Amino acid sequence: MKLLIITQKVDINDPILGFFHRWIEEFAKHGEKVTVICLQQGEYHLPAEVRVLSLGKENGQSRLKYLWNFYKYLWQERKNYDKVFVHMNPVYIILAGWWWQLANKLVFLWYTHRQVDLKLRIAEKFVNKIFTAAPESFTLVSKKVCVVGHGIDVGAFACPIRNIDNQKINLLHVGRITRIKNCDIFIEAVRLLRENYQRSVKAVFIGEAVTVDDVVYKQKLLNQINQSGLDGVVEFRGSVANREMREQYCMADLTVNLTPTGGIDKSVLESMAAGAPVLTSNQAFRYYFGEYASTLLFIERDAGDLASKIAELVFNKDFQQIGVNLKKIVSERSDVKNLIKKMVSQMS
Repeated sequence: MKLLIITQKVDINDPILGFFHRWIEEFAKHGEKVTVICLQQGEYHLPAEVRVLSLGKENGQSRLKYLWNFYKYLWQERKNYDKVFVHMNPVYIILAGWWWQLANKLVFLWYTHRQVDLKLRIAEKFVNKIFTAAPESFTLVSKKVCVVGHGIDVGAFACPIRNIDNQKINLLHVGRITRIKNCDIFIEAVRLLRENYQRSVKAVFIGEAVTVDDVVYKQKLLNQINQSGLDGVVEFRGSVANREMREQYCMADLTVNLTPTGGIDKSVLESMAAGAPVLTSNQAFRYYFGEYASTLLFIERDAGDLASKIAELVFNKDFQQIGVNLKKIVSERSDVKNLIKKMVSQMS
């Protein structure tokens, strides 16, 4: 297989997209040649058979130059690939789907987001298959959809088995600081834990406020922390490179994810891989949690329910075993090696 991959960024140090470096490595094991076109290029360490071509964002190129480079690379590399894999960016399929059809190239899209817009509807017409992590991750009705699970490097997050001190709870939230993440509910749950359950708590946010609205929201969170008397209890650590996240997960007793029901958030899977039990309001994880669903799922935007679920979990005599079993589940269902094998099989 000769594969062209199109993605936003190739950078092993990127806190959001650094994981995709590992995907490219796995794709390279299944193809005689892999060419990657990315909008922005950073540090990478990929096999010799992988060639990376950047559209030039790291050099401050204009959007017109991006477009010029994109079509230049498509023509330049036309004999070096027979299949195309586009990661999360339907716009590239709109720009080149017509060309790939004329050139008899098979086109595949990875997409995990509840939003359905015009770009996605148009792109769907040009692709052969659409890969997604779960039924909730892709809501556009199409016979081309193929649910394959997610893919993380399970071994990279391995942590020692936790010996929890239920008098001092270390909580972790991983993800962008934005309204849809319901970070305010996490802060309120921390206040309730201290007030109603008389527990010492340390809560850490990993992630950045990206947009102007995110920055405004983060300031509201800082005000909430101050008004709740949680200064020094809740900490914002900013972005952390994906390859350095193991240490953060290992320091946490458990993690919290407050996104609404929808796609499979990989931070939840990373926490499971680290053996750290994770509480989430995203009902899409019911399949992953199995017998632990009632223990690990809480009511969306209900700080009281979250606080009580945290308290119940840290007092659960099976706390260590829950972490061990969650790691086993994610190893079986969402290891990157298995994901890439599934997609390569479908591409064939």
